[in-house]
Amino acid sequence: MIKLIISGCNGRMGQVVTRLCKADGGFEIVAGFDQNTAKLSDYPVYAHPMEYAGRADVIVDFSSPAALSPLLAWCRSKNVPLILCSTGYSDEQLENIKAASEEMPIFKSANMSLGINVLMELVKRAAEVMGETFDIEIVEKHHNQKKDSPSGTALMLADAVRDGLAYEPEYIYDRSQVRRPRDKKEIGISAVRGGTIPGEHSVIFAGTDEVIEFKHTVYSREVFAAGAVKAAKFMAGVKEPGMYDMGDVLKSI
Repeated sequence: MIKLIISGCNGRMGQVVTRLCKADGGFEIVAGFDQNTAKLSDYPVYAHPMEYAGRADVIVDFSSPAALSPLLAWCRSKNVPLILCSTGYSDEQLENIKAASEEMPIFKSANMSLGINVLMELVKRAAEVMGETFDIEIVEKHHNQKKDSPSGTALMLADAVRDGLAYEPEYIYDRSQVRRPRDKKEIGISAVRGGTIPGEHSVIFAGTDEVIEFKHTVYSREVFAAGAVKAAKFMAGVKEPGMYDMGDVLKSI
């Protein structure tokens, strides 16, 4: 039985993770961390990680970047693997995550969907084949409450495309002030915000007289929670410090 802590346990995603872990049967949720300490399930909830003195095999964090420092401190003190599912980290926080990964296992992904991570492999291969002759654009759509733009997933996809290219591309986020033809080495990244769209990402390869579009659409946030549960099973058995991501989970399936 995997002893799990859910950070952000009283948020929407934290509650979905709680439900999936209970249905799975392979987890014991030993605690939750949340600024809202209401007990919405049958495990104790703490406002600050240092208030919990018990054991855990892994932590899943669906809270916010503001919770990063105390989480890293607790995990370092206990040598417990940490799964970071939030986006919007500052450059300083990213450096702190990288530094902590030299001492403990950290799993970080801007998107916990298995489908998105398969898509990353596909667009990387497409870039290897078509990158020299096709223009590449990424369009992402999310609900009107999402704060960061472009999405972390859009940047993940752009990085996957970049890894398949023979040149170093330039990411272009806004063409409103540009008065020139599109440069061949650009990757355009556009963001749409509206309604309750859970998440949609398209990677477009536009060539002469043909267009290839890779598209991933989320209809429920449950897919992200399901990916986090798979990641928790994987990371609970990881002892070596380092940075891990969904690619490592895919390799283990």
